[in-house]
Amino acid sequence: MRPGKQLLILLAACTAISVIPVAIRLFLPGFNVTLLSGIWWTLLSLIFCAALLDYIISRKDLEKIQCERTTPGSLALGVNNIINLIVKNDLLRPVHLTITDQYPDQVDAFNIPRPLVLGASSKADIEYSVKPVKRGDAHFGFICIRLLSRLNLWQFNIKRGASDSVKVYPNFRSITQFKTLGLNQHIGQMGIHVKQRRGQGLNFHQLREFREGDSINQIDWNATARFQKPIAREYQDEKDQDVIFLLDCGRRMYAHDGQLSHFDHVLNAFLLTSHVALRQGDAVGLMTFAGTERWVSPIKGQHSINTLLNQVYDLHSSTDTSDFSQAAQRLINTHRKRSLVVILTNLHEEDSDDIKAGIKLISSKHLVIVANLREKFLDENIKKEVHSFESALNYSGTLSFIIKRNQLLGVLRKQGVFIADSVPHLLHINLINEYLALKRRGQI
Repeated sequence: MRPGKQLLILLAACTAISVIPVAIRLFLPGFNVTLLSGIWWTLLSLIFCAALLDYIISRKDLEKIQCERTTPGSLALGVNNIINLIVKNDLLRPVHLTITDQYPDQVDAFNIPRPLVLGASSKADIEYSVKPVKRGDAHFGFICIRLLSRLNLWQFNIKRGASDSVKVYPNFRSITQFKTLGLNQHIGQMGIHVKQRRGQGLNFHQLREFREGDSINQIDWNATARFQKPIAREYQDEKDQDVIFLLDCGRRMYAHDGQLSHFDHVLNAFLLTSHVALRQGDAVGLMTFAGTERWVSPIKGQHSINTLLNQVYDLHSSTDTSDFSQAAQRLINTHRKRSLVVILTNLHEEDSDDIKAGIKLISSKHLVIVANLREKFLDENIKKEVHSFESALNYSGTLSFIIKRNQLLGVLRKQGVFIADSVPHLLHINLINEYLALKRRGQI
């Protein structure tokens, strides 16, 4: 609680009036100021009584102002999300309010605080938007309401509602679009043109649920009628494999490209490619290295994307140096079944010996894709005009770096490694293209 604007004005006016008797005594020593002093004390007493009465009466009104918050079940990184505040006034008079919310530090909030005039015995719905800038657990505190007293002499600050905890996930809106539009349609919109052909072998293997990408000729109509849902025949050339994502959490992934870090772009590529792989019937697993070390055994089923989301939503890049050889040894010791291993990283030429040794170890047991995140500013620098000595040095340094990285990628290709090299915002497209191309060729 604090004095309102009206009370401060009255007190200021009363203070100004108190100067009058002093000025009169100074210039008119014989003048009787007793009457003026009495008037001043009377005004001050009236202000005091009014303020006290206003406080006592208005204090009882506070319990009749209620507010509650409604949040989404989860928030998506970098996407505007709507938060609803429902304010209820049970008083028989209108009230002037200012409403704000104790939103988390890891979000940017818009259209809050909000002034509001709420009528007698009424309620109002207020919306404001938050845009998460960091993944993890986001904690909302209390809803804070500033309420004017009946005579506008006091401002009461009250807290309502309860604290909420909401998970901030990587941007899962694209996955939702996959589910809404269908896999093939959304893949086409993303610019991915490779599509796996399934179920074209000659040897019958088993019956299973019909999947997108299956031929109509695969449908077993008798089984479909019996189970009341589309059932397809699966043949021996169907290869449902384990896909293991080896995720680099090292210091190079901390760099930003726009609002999102490179690590956030890598997570988006991981989740979208995982969703496609799960829709294709493959099992998806995860191993992280350089910082937080996590292991998720390969899991199948389209619903498994939720499990993967919950494993990575609070995962962040670290300041550790990436040790590819150590990560490769850990993967070999943990998962022995032949799988497709997707290494999500940012390769530099100084990693050459370590990455080649690590991939050689992994390739002895598994098929490998390296999804390399290429810095956008490198492509921009190489396109700039050279007009000074400084720009020439910048161009030469950038070109040298690119050449050395391309040489490293060329060596890896000769070792039988598949490469998806891309700027951050296109990494998911290139990776999904590479994965589906392997499926189409029957290599996995």
